[in-house]
Amino acid sequence: MTTWATFSLQDSASPLMEQLTFFHDHTLMILIMITMLVSYLMFMLFFNKYTNRNLLHGQTIEMIWTILPTIMLLFIAFPSLRLLYLLDEINEPSMTLKTIGHQWYWKYEYSDFLNIEFDSYMIPTNEMINNNNNNNFRLLDVDNRVVLPMNSQIRILVSAADVIHSWTIPALGVKIDSTPGRLNQTNFMINRPGLFFGQCSEICGTNHSFMPIVIESIPMKNFI
Repeated sequence: MTTWATFSLQDSASPLMEQLTFFHDHTLMILIMITMLVSYLMFMLFFNKYTNRNLLHGQTIEMIWTILPTIMLLFIAFPSLRLLYLLDEINEPSMTLKTIGHQWYWKYEYSDFLNIEFDSYMIPTNEMINNNNNNNFRLLDVDNRVVLPMNSQIRILVSAADVIHSWTIPALGVKIDSTPGRLNQTNFMINRPGLFFGQCSEICGTNHSFMPIVIESIPMKNFI
């Protein structure tokens, strides 16, 4: 999870998030190169003393500053398209988790695993204080966590019962809209045990800030 003074991305917990992190770093390096080049040219432009009364056009430099940005955009576009298709790939899921967004809590169903259903509400701050519970994170922990096996392909089906929500877990690289009357799906694989926190990232009403998501990743043997 994100802590104080964390300026970079969270540590990835899935192969998809690793790829997203690599793409972020790749794009950032290109942006730094462009910024340095433009800054150098502007600096030289401000401080040089050269004048040329006969300079009316420069077709060569115009060709260069048209073709060069095109090539740079291709270096961003190809990895981006590859990643878009990777994010939509469904790879023979081991199990399916169904998620339904409500105002303002999540309902989960293990539809192909013992048909378990439960609601997941945020633990109120006053309840934490009254129970003297220091093990939970304020405004981020829930009463019923989603327990999932690690190193398994998980398909998640997302919908909503009332308004548009968005089921988002940054460490897994998952952000999917839950829309009333529509069933969206995506998949992910958690490659290490731990607790992974997320929140609804679509403004869905008064208590939009208070419908967190918590996934607990455990080995398959313990899950069964």
